[in-house]
Amino acid sequence: MLERGKTIGVDLPDVRALPWLKIQAPEGMDKVPTVVDLGAGEKEVLALGLQLPGAVVILDERLGRLHAEALKLTFTGTLGILLRAKVEGRIPRIDPLLAHLDSLGFRLSAKTHAAVLRQAGE
Repeated sequence: MLERGKTIGVDLPDVRALPWLKIQAPEGMDKVPTVVDLGAGEKEVLALGLQLPGAVVILDERLGRLHAEALKLTFTGTLGILLRAKVEGRIPRIDPLLAHLDSLGFRLSAKTHAAVLRQAGE
């Protein structure tokens, strides 16, 4: 997925160089429900969640979240990650990041946008 972003001109870091990030292929894909509308990436995230007890999986799509819930996986989304980063002092503001996500086509309603900024104290 990251390679696809790079091909369309999105400035992305080389994730292999990030010391805090571990890239791991999922096992047990057969334990993930076969759903036509569930993308390959979401299926892999769910499989990793099942494979790694206690993991928090990151899912933004509603269908993926419904399956994570059914599988009793702990999950968050991109906005949850941003809010946590703000609380931990890793980022000074969320608003510019939301604007950047919007420019990349990240779908976010005005109501959710306002709620996130309010929760972040912005």
